[in-house]
Amino acid sequence: MLEAAIHGYLVAISLILAIGAQNAFVLRQGLRREHVAAVVAICALSDAVLIGAGVTGFGALSQMAPWIGETMRVLGVAFLLVYGALRFRAALQGGEALLPSEAKVVPLGRVVATCLVLTWANPHVYLDTVLLIGSISAQYAPWQLAFGTAAALGSLSFFTALGFGARLLAPVFARPAAWVWLEVAVGVTMWAIAAGLAFGG
Repeated sequence: MLEAAIHGYLVAISLILAIGAQNAFVLRQGLRREHVAAVVAICALSDAVLIGAGVTGFGALSQMAPWIGETMRVLGVAFLLVYGALRFRAALQGGEALLPSEAKVVPLGRVVATCLVLTWANPHVYLDTVLLIGSISAQYAPWQLAFGTAAALGSLSFFTALGFGARLLAPVFARPAAWVWLEVAVGVTMWAIAAGLAFGG
């Protein structure tokens, strides 16, 4: 169970770390110190719902069709390898400095609406949290619940650290090189998880 929980936490962190519109939005709100708690709560709760759907859905599906688990393991390995390669390519292309905006304070309603759109209208969120995490969790039967719970906690801890710790990161992420090293770290982690799935299953 502990192994399943640890891997669930690491998988969630690795997937969320990939730089995207949602993370950039959370980071910007943190840098601006504007409605951070609301943004963190929306992102974390949304991930928890999607992770739960993926974990429970794949558990039921695997019982009806035992071959699904092995098939998804192979697809999961392939996806992680490609995902990691994309992160390495992004690192080679360089990064862009992310600086806080000097615009006026945005109303809470508009911030919440933007956050919801970036979270639920992004097709990658379903691929990552429902399909990928769901398929990986099937490899840890009967501890899928521990895997999913830890993954949700990983999401919560990441968004909390990103949103409320952004003020400390402002000098760092004003430099493009910081984003490059982050991409490299994510790529290495994704490939390590892929190797674990490929040779550990």
